[in-house]
Amino acid sequence: MLRRFLPPYKGYLFLNILFNLLSTVLSLFSFAAIIPILQILFGLNDGADAYISINWTAGASEITDALKNNLYYWIGSEVSAGNSGYVLFALGLFLVVMTMLKCGCSYLASFYMIPIRTGVLRDMRKQLYDKVVSLPVGYFTEEKKGDVISRMTSDVGEVEASIIASLDMLFKDPIMIAVYLITLFILSWKLTLFVLVLLPTAGWLIGRIGRSLKRQSKRGQEQNAEILTQIEETLGGLRVVKAFVAEDKLKARFNDINERTRRTFNRIHRRYMLAHPVSESLGTALIAVLLWYGGGLILADNSSIDAAVFIYYLVIFYSIINPAKDLSKAAYSIRKGKASLERIDKILNAPSPIENEQEETQNASCQIKEVQSISFDHVSFSYLPDLPVLQDICLDIKRGQMVAFVGQSGSGKTTLLDLVPRFYDPVSGSIKINGIDIRELNTKALRSMIGYVNQDAILFNDTILSNITFGLPAEDSVVSGDNMQRIEQAAIVANALDFINAMPDGFETIVGDRGSRLSGGQRQRVSIARAVILKPQILILDEATSALDTESERLVQQALDNLLTTEECTKLVVAHRLSTIRNADLICVLHEGKIVETGTHDELLTRSGYYAKLLKMQNE
Repeated sequence: MLRRFLPPYKGYLFLNILFNLLSTVLSLFSFAAIIPILQILFGLNDGADAYISINWTAGASEITDALKNNLYYWIGSEVSAGNSGYVLFALGLFLVVMTMLKCGCSYLASFYMIPIRTGVLRDMRKQLYDKVVSLPVGYFTEEKKGDVISRMTSDVGEVEASIIASLDMLFKDPIMIAVYLITLFILSWKLTLFVLVLLPTAGWLIGRIGRSLKRQSKRGQEQNAEILTQIEETLGGLRVVKAFVAEDKLKARFNDINERTRRTFNRIHRRYMLAHPVSESLGTALIAVLLWYGGGLILADNSSIDAAVFIYYLVIFYSIINPAKDLSKAAYSIRKGKASLERIDKILNAPSPIENEQEETQNASCQIKEVQSISFDHVSFSYLPDLPVLQDICLDIKRGQMVAFVGQSGSGKTTLLDLVPRFYDPVSGSIKINGIDIRELNTKALRSMIGYVNQDAILFNDTILSNITFGLPAEDSVVSGDNMQRIEQAAIVANALDFINAMPDGFETIVGDRGSRLSGGQRQRVSIARAVILKPQILILDEATSALDTESERLVQQALDNLLTTEECTKLVVAHRLSTIRNADLICVLHEGKIVETGTHDELLTRSGYYAKLLKMQNE
C-alpha cells in the first residue's frame, strides 16, 4: 500500500521521521529532570564529591559521566548552601523548556504529515476519476453508480486513514518504543527483560480482537454503496416515485438498508474502540506488576537503581503505553483500509474491452484526415452470451450520405450506432473507415471526427456556453471574437440563438442539473449546437426528437434539417418518426438484430415490406 502512494512524498516523510525522533529524545530529557527533583524533595541526593574537568576529546561515555557528576555536584553544593528553592526553579525551567521543544518537534512532525495525507487523498481520487472516465460505457451497465461513488468517497477516505496509520505504525510508534526500550535497558536490563516476557501475551490478545475487522469493514463499505445507490436512484426517478405514489415503498427499502448498515458499523466501531481500553488496561497491569517486582528489589536493596531512578523508569515505561496503544489502533485501521483498497482496486484494475482505447499514438498509416466511406463487414454483437443483439450486419456508406436506421424497439438500432465511436467493439466482424478497421485507429482521434446527438440531451450543470463548447480543445473554448462568432453560428444552425439571447444572462446562463432549467426542446437544441460546433465528419443522430412535444419537435427538426442538408459530413440517423427521414439516401430496416430491407423511401414503399408496415402503423 505504502509503495504505491508514498514515493512522491519521500521528502515530507523524511522530515516527519526526523522530528518524531527529536520529539522522542527530547521527552527523555524532560523526564530526566524528575530524578534530581525527587532526590531534593525526599532528601535522597548524595551529591558528587568534587567537580570533574571535562575532557571533550574523550569518549561519549566519559563525557556523559563527567556532565552527570558535575550536575550533581552543582545540585549538592546549592542544596548545602540552602538554595534548594533556586535549584528546584532551575530544574522546573529546564523541564518546561525541554517540554516546549519536544512539543514543537511533535508539531513539526504532524506539520509535515499533512501534505502526505492531503496528497495521497488527491492522488487516489485522481486515479479513480481518470479510470472511471477512461472505462468504456459497457462497464457501467454492470456496475451500480452508487457503488462507484462509494468507492470514490468513503473507501478512499478509509485507505487514506489506513496509510497514515501505516506510517505511524512503521515510523512514529516504533521509533518511540525503540528509544524508550533502549533507555529502559540502560537504566535496568533486569527489570526490562522481566517486562518483555509479559509483552507477547498482551500483543496476542490485541491481535485476536481485530482478526475479523477487515471482513466486517468490507461488508460495511458494500452496504454504504447500497445506500448511495438507493439515494441516486431515488433522486433520478423522483417524478416516477411520486407519480406511482411509491414513497412508502422506497422509505421501507431505504430504512431496511440503513438499519442493516447501522448494525454492521456498530460491530465494527465496538471492536475498533476495544483497542484503546484493552491496551491501556494491559499497560496498567504491566505497571502494577513492575511496581511489585521492582519495588521489592529496591526495598530488599537488591536493585541496581535507586528509588528516584526507579520512578523515572516507571515514567518512561508508562510513556510506551500510548505508542503501543496507537500501534494496536493502527493495526485495526490498516485492516479496514485493506478492505477498502480491494474495492478501489476492482475499479483501478478493471480491464477495458476496448483495445488501445487510451493509446495516444497509433500507426501513422492508420491516420484518417477525411472520411470517404464507412463499411460494416459481417458485424455481430451481443451484451450477453447466446443473446445476440446484432447479427451479420453488412452495409456500405459513402461520404456525405444520409443513412437512416428504422425498426421496432429492441431491434438493435442504437447499439449499431454505438459501435461506430467504439462505445463497444463487435463480437465478430469489423467496422471500417476508408477501408481501415476502426480498432486500428486512435480512439480519441476517431471520436473527434464524430458529432453525437441522442434522445436524452445530457447537459452539465454549467453555462450554455460551456455546454456548447464542451467538446472543443481548451484553447478553442476561450471566449474571443472569432470563437464567439463560431459559437453563435453553431447556435444559429441549431435554431437556439433566439432563446439563448432571451435568457437573462445569455450564453452565461446556468442550465442547472442535467439542464433542468431549460425545456426539453431547448436542451436538445443546445446538444445539437454542441455537435455542430465540432464540424464533424460523421454525425450520429439517435432519435433526437422522439421525446419532444410538437412545437419543440418542429424547432428541433428545423435545426436537424439545417444539419442534414449539408454534404460535408456523413449522417447516421436512428428515426423514431419515419416522416423525418423521407429524404434519406438510404434507409435500413432492422428486425431482431438483422437488416431485412434497404432502399430509399419510395423504393421501400413499393415493396410493401417491413418499412411499409411501420409507416402504415404510424399513420393510423
